Amino acid sequence: MEKHWWQEAVVYQVYPRSFQDTNNDGIGDLNGVTQHLTYIKKLGADVIWLNPIYQSPNDDNGYDIADYQKIMKEFGSMADFDRLLTQAHQMGLKIMMDLVVNHTSDEHQWFVESRKDRSNAYRDYYIWRDPKNDEAPNNWQSAFGGSAWQYDKKTEQYYLHLFSKKQPDLNWDNPNVRHSVFDIMRFWLDKGVDGFRMDVINLISKPEGLPDVKSAGQQNLAANGPHVHDYLKEMNEAVLSHYDVMTVGETPNATTRDAIRYTGFDSHELEMVFQFEHMGLDANDNPEIGKWSTNRVKLTDLKQVMSKWQTDLEGKAWNALYWNNHDQPRVVSRFGNDQAKYRVVSAKMLGATLHFMQGTPYIYQGEELGMTNAKFRTLDQYQDIESLNAYHELVDQKQLVSSQEMLNDLRHSSRDNARTPMQWDESENAGFTQGTPWLAVNTNFKKINAKQAIDDENSVFNFYRKMNQLRRQYDIIVYGDYQLLDPDDDQVWAYTRHFGDQDLLVISNFTQRTVQRWYELSQQSNKVELIGNYADDQNETLRPYECKVYLIQ
Repeated sequence: MEKHWWQEAVVYQVYPRSFQDTNNDGIGDLNGVTQHLTYIKKLGADVIWLNPIYQSPNDDNGYDIADYQKIMKEFGSMADFDRLLTQAHQMGLKIMMDLVVNHTSDEHQWFVESRKDRSNAYRDYYIWRDPKNDEAPNNWQSAFGGSAWQYDKKTEQYYLHLFSKKQPDLNWDNPNVRHSVFDIMRFWLDKGVDGFRMDVINLISKPEGLPDVKSAGQQNLAANGPHVHDYLKEMNEAVLSHYDVMTVGETPNATTRDAIRYTGFDSHELEMVFQFEHMGLDANDNPEIGKWSTNRVKLTDLKQVMSKWQTDLEGKAWNALYWNNHDQPRVVSRFGNDQAKYRVVSAKMLGATLHFMQGTPYIYQGEELGMTNAKFRTLDQYQDIESLNAYHELVDQKQLVSSQEMLNDLRHSSRDNARTPMQWDESENAGFTQGTPWLAVNTNFKKINAKQAIDDENSVFNFYRKMNQLRRQYDIIVYGDYQLLDPDDDQVWAYTRHFGDQDLLVISNFTQRTVQRWYELSQQSNKVELIGNYADDQNETLRPYECKVYLIQ
């Protein structure tokens, strides 16, 4: 296998709005990221992925871009960005940008022009259609609720928006759109950025004729469209192949077969994708309610999905490993146990289970501290457009769930759980700002914060730091193949990795019970425990949320 730097890297995701505020307006900024580069370096990350920092009216927190070559005023200036990039590079850290090109903001100049009249040069930059029987052109639903079509009185047509109505979809079938996007990419790559995370990139090619959907979830229809591989190959040939960069595509509704087409070592499209199969396992049993639930994931289901991605991609393509991001609730609250007694051990166990698989691991800000869901009590504490729209649709309009049930679901599933400000220290607002934070700080910040974690050798932070050090020391952690043990065990996830003359055995107890497990490899006399989340090793005995990783020479 050819080796690449991005396979060996560890990525740290920064959500700038919630990371560090330096001018006390309550909103994180680029200077706040620069201020904490030493923290990220200390953790042992190699790449920083920045969520969108471009000029935006912030209908969807920066994923509605009005100008791809300007910095959002709240985040600072281009000079601030250049300084961040320079200082990161001086410290050996790379910067990966978020590329959002399935849609723009309706305030982007292209759309402002497109909307003027049907003959405008930019009309065909977007997807406009005539009404059908005085209704929307088809029955597609927006990911944020309601129709995916918005009527424009002036030109008497509808435009498509798979997300908010302020996020009109670009028409990638128009070569001018593609060339405009490639120019934007070159602008940032020529500045020296080290790659792109590409937002919902597998939605850019819409199905021919935009047919009605037969059942809920229109994104299935828009995903992995007829020309998506042509467009990504063109992007790679025109732009990406000329720079030594990493790319990761966000690909909802992608299967392992799709992923191999996007990221195969000989496909010349992307380096890896974020898949969502493991993120959908706790969705509501009622498909009309979608992701909103308080369900616990069954371990056998989680193992089956993650192991399938490991084995199907082996030797063909590369995995992106993640538990958390800005769109997902906190993993220790979701798949672990965020009660005080078990939070630290279960956060470490989840970290090890993921980081010792094959793929590039992504750490989302605060994950390395074991930050938890926010547990907001009232609707007015939420800011996220998806959460608020879902509440009004499911409670007020469709009356599918009660207000209290929906608030419980939001506490479990809302994106705002990941977006509460970073918990730096015990001072007011967790050291995030001296102003009023844009989103409330989690009330547990006095117990869970970076200052305390760095100084505690048994903290989640120092456990993650040690995992990142081990990754540099042992090729088997990066390149070894993967084999699941005991797929039907609903308490313990155990797997092996093999590379050259070495084996790794990873054992994780996902319960708060003490259990006994015997594995042949763990009986070998030539084994070394590389890392574990308890101070001693009791062999076959696995204590609550215990994990251990053995190297067998």
